Amino acid sequence: MIDPSRPPRLVVETREVDPDRDLLAFADPRSPLAWLRRGDGVVGIGATVAGYEAGGTGTPGLEGAGDDRSPADAWRTIAAEAEIDDPLGLPGTGLVGFGALAFDPRSRSTSRLLVPQAIVGRHGGRAWVTRIRSTVAHLDEPAVQPLGYGPYWSATLGPGALNPAGYQAAVRLALDAIGQGEVGKVVIARDLVGTVPAGADLRRLVRALSTGYPDTWTFAVDGLIGASPETLVTVSDGAVTARVLAGTFPRGTDAGGDVEASVALAHSAKDLDEHRYAVQSVLDALGPHTTELRADEEPFALELPNLWHLATDVAGTLADHASALDLVAALHPTAAVAGTPTDAAIELIRRLEPFDRGRYAGPVGWVDGNGNGEWAIALRCAQIGAAPSSRYAEYSDTIPVVAHAGAGIVAGSDPETELLETRVKFRPIVDALA
Repeated sequence: MIDPSRPPRLVVETREVDPDRDLLAFADPRSPLAWLRRGDGVVGIGATVAGYEAGGTGTPGLEGAGDDRSPADAWRTIAAEAEIDDPLGLPGTGLVGFGALAFDPRSRSTSRLLVPQAIVGRHGGRAWVTRIRSTVAHLDEPAVQPLGYGPYWSATLGPGALNPAGYQAAVRLALDAIGQGEVGKVVIARDLVGTVPAGADLRRLVRALSTGYPDTWTFAVDGLIGASPETLVTVSDGAVTARVLAGTFPRGTDAGGDVEASVALAHSAKDLDEHRYAVQSVLDALGPHTTELRADEEPFALELPNLWHLATDVAGTLADHASALDLVAALHPTAAVAGTPTDAAIELIRRLEPFDRGRYAGPVGWVDGNGNGEWAIALRCAQIGAAPSSRYAEYSDTIPVVAHAGAGIVAGSDPETELLETRVKFRPIVDALA
């Protein structure tokens, strides 16, 4: 509710438009801001008119940079100071902030929420343009029009700080920690590093992912670009849903082998144990905020173009005034991307992974002025424009890129098998970058 004695800091106006449009074509080629699934979603345009930033080194000029509040509290302030005219009331209309949050609070990467000057969106056959004006910063209004795609390009990628041999060694150390009772499960990731041509149209990468993996959440937020199959949480007018993924098998090479792979996954004691840890962590986190919370009794095999996942859907009804960002804070990090017990797993990850995960496996998504939103776990992704290493510092015609993939380690895990799982998980982003 706007205080009548104070003018709004943001004035937000949503209007319906022709739905026949390629949303991604409206995004900035150099720094796309997008959240897409099967052609629907939201795309941000123009400068940032409000936002939040914490961790890292901060960005001068971004409102809230170096903020010590939680993202949820910062967003409540932004929403409370906005005057919103939204006759559509659809998911993604009105005031919207795009977010990418760091995996670890000790990360050198920043956690950011970004409110752009304009948003183009589509949902359920209806489309809209939202214009957002700051009353405290006078910016030229951006042109809301599609832009032609730039030429195709390819990245270079190679081993990062943890090469295949190093990864298997880290898995063995994780198994030792599990055997000693330090953790029940821990997710160990490895990295690939490389470069992207300077000036590349990054929408090409977003488009390749959204086309190749249409059932995932394809995202581009502050240089983090990927296609995640795992919904962290969705909040829509009091309804709360999540999808838990843990347990992975590669797809078969033919129809018969594919059936065998899905059956083997469904009966794998190791993968079922890993999955149970992940589901229970989500139920424990959402329980205090929901009623009628329920989960599938047994996981199902989720088919993706390159692999099978064990999946469980969770649903409930919001019991308090928590926003999507409050639930993100309660859920992250889940056992699916960290392990259990959470604190011990995080400490073990810090010891065994010789790199900063940044936003990999952190929350990515959007939130609206009513606290509704869609958030995924940042998987199958790459950070474009990560802090350059000395290996690439001498090149001015390229931009650094880093990608990560991980596997859940439990008692009985095999280091070589877990390495293979990371290779399969790298495939979407590596293929798209190539």
